[in-house]
Amino acid sequence: MPTVEELYRNYGILADATEQVGQHKDAYQVILDGVKGGMKEKRLAAQFIPKFFKHFPELADSAINAQLDLCEDEDVSIRRQAIKELPQFATGENLPRVADILTQLLQTDDSAEFNLVNNALLSIFKMDAKGTLGGLFSQILQGEDIVRERAIKFLSTKLKTLPDEVLTKEVEELILTESKKVLEDVTGEEFVLFMKILSGLKSLQTVSGRQQLVELVAEQADLEQTFNPSDPDCVDRLLQCTRQAVPLFSKNVHSTRFVTYFCEHVLPNLSSLTTPVEGLDIQLEVLKLLAEMSSFCGDMEKLETNLKKLFDKLLEYMPLPPEEAENGENAGNEEPKLQFSYVECLLYSFHQLGRKLPDFLTAKLNAEKLKDFKIRLQYFARGLQVYIRQLRLALQGKTGEALKTEENKIKVVALKITNNINVLIKDLFHIPPSYKSTVTLSWKPVQKVEIGQKRANEDTTSGSPPKKSPAGPKRDARQIYNPPSGKYSSNLGNFNYEQRGAFRGSRGGRGWGARGSRSRGRLY
Repeated sequence: MPTVEELYRNYGILADATEQVGQHKDAYQVILDGVKGGMKEKRLAAQFIPKFFKHFPELADSAINAQLDLCEDEDVSIRRQAIKELPQFATGENLPRVADILTQLLQTDDSAEFNLVNNALLSIFKMDAKGTLGGLFSQILQGEDIVRERAIKFLSTKLKTLPDEVLTKEVEELILTESKKVLEDVTGEEFVLFMKILSGLKSLQTVSGRQQLVELVAEQADLEQTFNPSDPDCVDRLLQCTRQAVPLFSKNVHSTRFVTYFCEHVLPNLSSLTTPVEGLDIQLEVLKLLAEMSSFCGDMEKLETNLKKLFDKLLEYMPLPPEEAENGENAGNEEPKLQFSYVECLLYSFHQLGRKLPDFLTAKLNAEKLKDFKIRLQYFARGLQVYIRQLRLALQGKTGEALKTEENKIKVVALKITNNINVLIKDLFHIPPSYKSTVTLSWKPVQKVEIGQKRANEDTTSGSPPKKSPAGPKRDARQIYNPPSGKYSSNLGNFNYEQRGAFRGSRGGRGWGARGSRSRGRLY
């Protein structure tokens, strides 16, 4: 094996040869053999091998393998030097291989090495985006779990930093094509990351692009399957997928397929839903998703049937007034509990879908049922007025910091909920019932739109999920405000529970199981 002096001498031969450098194959071979030496020899080889690599195409494989040996050296400084120089090998047909190698090197636990690998990947991305994607997706589809996980995270965080001239339409089409292959077998967390990647692509910001994404989510949700409310994984997958779909819906990208599935399969089983997420009010989360989607529902095939299911579920949460005894007092021990958070969601959804069949309450229900409904509405509205007064009184004169206490934040949300229900009930009391009022759901931010202002992007209004208040409660926390006989759910802001579990296929080892075990060791 060559000494330090021999490495410098052969380096001098190659450096002095200028245009005839390719004629000194033996000198380059000496430098390649430097990887078998000690620390000093290896450190020099790590610098010299890439410098003259392009002049010796016939030794390309040997040179790359020699550099890879250095990337796996025990000495951290040698590894870092070797990784830093890897982009110099990314020429022509070698680039996808170098991208594949760098992707595998993402599994390092050394933070400095990890940053070098990231920078090297970004560097070759700018040389040839398609070739780099080939290496990344090769490892995502076939690599070890840790490599797959970090490659996906690389794409989800770094793609958005690349300039437009790198992320061309052709490159984005390749990302979509390859992502579809990966989505055939993903975990819940991976699915969310891929939706983040795809929804950030410029070519998918159009109506047709958003529609493609909705179809991808629908496929993951497997809306053709029989819904099993007692299977926590089945419920969890549906909610995760729906949560990804909601920001994509708009006046031109309809939620009809999801709303139909919720009405036909989920609402009838609402009380028997199970979830793997501890402390989650799964019924409320389902109703909130349905409410958000109902605004963008298009023409529904079985509208009357599904509206009836929604109406029946609403009735369950709108009790009849308690019977009075002869002395005018309640015959029962206590008044019915009013579930305001549930009713807001159900009433809003019914109000949205009811617009599509405005004579449902008058022509589709018999007189007795309509009378029963109005009694329930009246009783609920009466209790509502009491709580609205109490809440306004409790919040009167409070501003700034005083409104930021947990108790007052809950009361502010409770006031939004009760005001919303009040507006919707007034609409339904009209003769005939009206569906004209507009309310903003209590957990959504109020959007101020100037008159005449157009949407900057066709889907942006509905496409941006509301941001959580940083001062709000922890994820999945539930704080209940209990006025007399009433209940408010206080999930302030949008809900994002932990992503978990596998979707399509059977990926093992994580979440819902199943990626098969991968062979370990170098796959370069």
